[in-house]
Amino acid sequence: MNGDMVGSKSRLKSVWLHIISIFVAAFIVVPIVFGVLGGFKTNGQLSTNPLGIPKPWVFDNYAEILGSVHFWTPMRNSLLVALGTVVLVVGTGAAAAYVFARFAFRGRELFFTLFSVGLMFPFAVAILPLFVLLREMELLDNPLGVILPQAAFGLPITIIVLRSFFRQIPVEVEEAATIDGCGAWGFFWRILLPMARPALATVSVLAIVASWNNFMLPLVVFTDPSWWTLPIGVQQFQSQYATDVAKILAYVVIAMIPALIFYAVAERQLIGGLTASDSSKG
Repeated sequence: MNGDMVGSKSRLKSVWLHIISIFVAAFIVVPIVFGVLGGFKTNGQLSTNPLGIPKPWVFDNYAEILGSVHFWTPMRNSLLVALGTVVLVVGTGAAAAYVFARFAFRGRELFFTLFSVGLMFPFAVAILPLFVLLREMELLDNPLGVILPQAAFGLPITIIVLRSFFRQIPVEVEEAATIDGCGAWGFFWRILLPMARPALATVSVLAIVASWNNFMLPLVVFTDPSWWTLPIGVQQFQSQYATDVAKILAYVVIAMIPALIFYAVAERQLIGGLTASDSSKG
């Protein structure tokens, strides 16, 4: 009797979990499908048949976006800023994480805690003093004005993830490398970094996605339209073509594709890096 009750509760719980999962999936997928199909419609079709299949299919919206400088210029700028941020945050974060993980010195945990506190520091709070600082440094309308702050705000999570991974590398590996004549820098560059590829992929994905979706900082730093990134480009395109909803949907869908492709390609490495980081904590 008790077994039947336990089994029935387990099945009921499973049913509810499936219902919730389907609801969450629909909540995510339906707007994306609406946007993709909406880009293949005219504004008249959107008003009369917003959720249906386009009849006929209109390819002009996507073609105009892909052939427009209003898309490719922000795309180039977003790519430049994202790559610059990743190189800086991963390079400096890996070096700092190596020191925190493999060297013992007074105040190490205190300094590491200070970096960790950066996770609790909201970006919006710093936007005004950051703008004043960048203006004094003459970094407005300069990609470095976005790359440097993004790298600074990305360092805490980068150091935490990489330090956890570096700490689980056995000491015997480092001792063997030292016997073979490999110094601290050689061990870091030739052995530790190649072994840390999953963790490096994890922090790289996090940095790229954060940079790609960043709207506030580029909006504050870039007043020159030639330096606008993709999130700003979406907003400006929406303002310019406010009455052409179908074309706006096409722009938004195309703007999502690069980040989705990169995330899909790096998904396995991302999960592997996070799993390795969690297992090292255990």
